[in-house]
Amino acid sequence: MTETANINIDDTTLVEQCRQGDSEATERLIVKYQNRIYNVILKICANADDAAELSQETFVKVIENIDKFEGRSSFYTWLFRIAVNLTLSYCKRSVKLGLKSLDSEADEHGRQGRRTLKEFLSDDSSSDPAAIATNKELCELIKKALMKLDDKQRAVIVLRDIEGMDYAQIARVLDIELGTVKSRLNRGRSNLREIMEAISQ
Repeated sequence: MTETANINIDDTTLVEQCRQGDSEATERLIVKYQNRIYNVILKICANADDAAELSQETFVKVIENIDKFEGRSSFYTWLFRIAVNLTLSYCKRSVKLGLKSLDSEADEHGRQGRRTLKEFLSDDSSSDPAAIATNKELCELIKKALMKLDDKQRAVIVLRDIEGMDYAQIARVLDIELGTVKSRLNRGRSNLREIMEAISQ
């Protein structure tokens, strides 16, 4: 996901103001990112109440540690690292794992002309009852399959296929090697296909 210079400058300014105790700047940062953080956490933990609590915990931790942010990565990346780490820790303590939706696999050469699953699921233009029923069945199938994925694979898939991060950003967020990102993503997508095929038979 491309971050514009304006966004980077704005975040840098807001972070500096937060460090100086500016409550309005802190509120602006929270408002700017709270929906995206909540949505990513929800797609990993699959529970709205838990996602809300984890989102709140994320921003509390961010505010408490804002002086430790060194700017070696973007604030956006640092924030997502905190959110994902908290959520993965939660997942290790919980069986409530799953996702609401997911893009279909799209490799670097096959992205053009291939409709993503997220676009399909958000398409409410059809008034055909049969098509709507099929859509709902597909959603349920996907949710069942995703609940069976390893949480580390799920995190990579969420960040790549839903949040739209590139491999380097994911590596920074999860603090893993670039090759690990690619291998987890490939295994996750492959496992997802196999699980979906098995439960749809």
